[in-house]
Amino acid sequence: MEGESLFEVEEFSAGYYGLCTAGGMLSAGITHLAITPLDVLKVNMQVDPLKYRGISSGLITLWREQGHSALWRGWSGKLFGYGVQGGFKFGLYEYFKRSYSELLVDQRRSVIFFLSGASAQVFADVALCPFEAVKVQVQTQPHFARGLTDGFRKLYVNEGISG
Repeated sequence: MEGESLFEVEEFSAGYYGLCTAGGMLSAGITHLAITPLDVLKVNMQVDPLKYRGISSGLITLWREQGHSALWRGWSGKLFGYGVQGGFKFGLYEYFKRSYSELLVDQRRSVIFFLSGASAQVFADVALCPFEAVKVQVQTQPHFARGLTDGFRKLYVNEGISG
């Protein structure tokens, strides 16, 4: 029919939360993936500030000593870790927004938005932690692991579940 969308989703339905989650995963995962070389440099600057003193010189040092692929080390942790974080953040924000709106009926919208964002962020950051732990090891120890799959396994073997 004319004027109707081919794809309609009812607000606050499972499909709505799924789309919000997918949007968060794509937006956060892709943007964090794009800045992986800067993240690799940042982590190495934190580990060895005397060797990596600035952005340009640090990137050149990494490239010369470890090759161009070193600049993308940890890319899977960035893509999937921040994808999961973004998915939790966007999806849970919408979920909490509805829940808090129903629970705190007489509260200002700004308070509900703040509480929704803060609540979603807690879950999102907890979901990100294991990915970040592996990513940092991969970025600072060239022979630690090739990526997430073997990195998770190696981290668990070395440090247990608390690692």
